[in-house]
Amino acid sequence: MAKPTRKSATLAVIIPVGPGDRSWRTLLPDLAALPERAEIILVAAPGESPAGFQPAAFALPCRSRWITAPVGRAQQQNAGAAQSGAEVLWFVHADSRLTAATLTALNRYLASPHGLGYFDLRFLGDGPLAMSLNALGAWIRSHWLRLPFGDQGFILMASDFQHLGGFDSTLVAGEDHALVWQARRMGVKLRALHAPIHSSARKYAKHGWWRMTWHHLAATWQQARRFSNERTRNNGHDEGASPR
Repeated sequence: MAKPTRKSATLAVIIPVGPGDRSWRTLLPDLAALPERAEIILVAAPGESPAGFQPAAFALPCRSRWITAPVGRAQQQNAGAAQSGAEVLWFVHADSRLTAATLTALNRYLASPHGLGYFDLRFLGDGPLAMSLNALGAWIRSHWLRLPFGDQGFILMASDFQHLGGFDSTLVAGEDHALVWQARRMGVKLRALHAPIHSSARKYAKHGWWRMTWHHLAATWQQARRFSNERTRNNGHDEGASPR
């Protein structure tokens, strides 16, 4: 990954970590090529962060730290954003894996930061063979229907994140879906970054491919009906906001 130019925006990588999740240990080495002025913020529930965390053990050149927040991806990601002073926020799930192409696309975004960026979802080899169909479905959903989800590595300017009101922490699930609808209503353009981000498929292996696929399809449909009909939040902006 080529180092960003001096004019590139500063970056914070925010990684929510669920109870008992240790997949972040595999993700962190993928971030070793980040610029030194970037920061990595891992967010866990109280008592879940590891004792004696040493960034050097993962070859991380930039500032890395743990903070705590109540259980829930929306609350954890909002807490990470609130603790960051960076110009750009990159929300990466703990079970994600990155490639050189991912980081090259990240570098391009930092050189010209605008819109709500997202990557093309791919799955690791820890699930059923049929996961290639899920990857295709995610591509159609995000590129044709303009509905990327959080496992596609949302990246956006911190100012835009504040403009959108952050993730809705009142939702039990679908906070990423809600943020996309909010962006569409408030004129923050969606930006496909045309590079892969890999996610674990272990839940499909554990619970069954058909069961999990149907569950996600049904949830997506229900959330889309709900969020598309909701009015813009009462935050001082109207639906006629100019694209950002």
